[in-house]
Amino acid sequence: MSYEDIVFTAEGGVATIAINRPKVMNAFRGRTCEELIHAFHKAGWDRSIGVIVLTGTGDRAFCTGGDQSAHDGNYDGRGLIGLPVEELHSLIREVPKPVIARVQGYAIGGGNVLATLCDLTIASERAQFGQVGPKVGSVDPGFGTAYLARIVGEKKAREMWYLCRRYSAAEALAMGLVNAVVPHEELDAEVARWCAEILERSPTAIAIAKRSFNADSDNIRGIGGLGMQALALYYQTEESKEGVRAFNEKRKPDFRRHAR
Repeated sequence: MSYEDIVFTAEGGVATIAINRPKVMNAFRGRTCEELIHAFHKAGWDRSIGVIVLTGTGDRAFCTGGDQSAHDGNYDGRGLIGLPVEELHSLIREVPKPVIARVQGYAIGGGNVLATLCDLTIASERAQFGQVGPKVGSVDPGFGTAYLARIVGEKKAREMWYLCRRYSAAEALAMGLVNAVVPHEELDAEVARWCAEILERSPTAIAIAKRSFNADSDNIRGIGGLGMQALALYYQTEESKEGVRAFNEKRKPDFRRHAR
């Protein structure tokens, strides 16, 4: 596959996968998800790779979730909602290598879910985290909710989804959403240090450990499958479409007018 929406590099046992759509704050469309899936397969089963870094190009955003300009009752790709995000989320967990989220800017919406799903998250002090689904007529009804609650606790996870606030890197560290926060100019060096430490460890032991961690929360995959089926139906409603229209028209949505 030739990549249009991502940049893939591999050097010294580290594969770096960067979403390369800075003009839309590294929001993903159908093609982006397909390329990410391909790249994770490529890196995940390459014996010369010991760790995978997921990031975004530019300084503004790690990822801001689904591209609303590609969403009209459905996104522009395959799957239940037009984005194979279930497959991507599962793959990040299934590859037998640690995946580090390098968050240099906004990790919002689906981008926050990606950062949550990665094994480790290292953030610049400029990073911001948060959810936006209920502001734009969407939700992540699987790993983005149930797994998030395991990491930050039920109360904080519900706050993040119901209020759609933004959280600083320091706040994300305090709630356990990230592993480390460093000055922006030191982010790459810090990520490189973590990668170097991982590469010194037994890859088989790490793979077993990762699968053991996952085994405890794999039921969330089933929750997500059920939730995505419901989400596909929700996207066909005027209530959800109002969120997309309002986002694209840069105005406040009036969800109550369409709610059943």
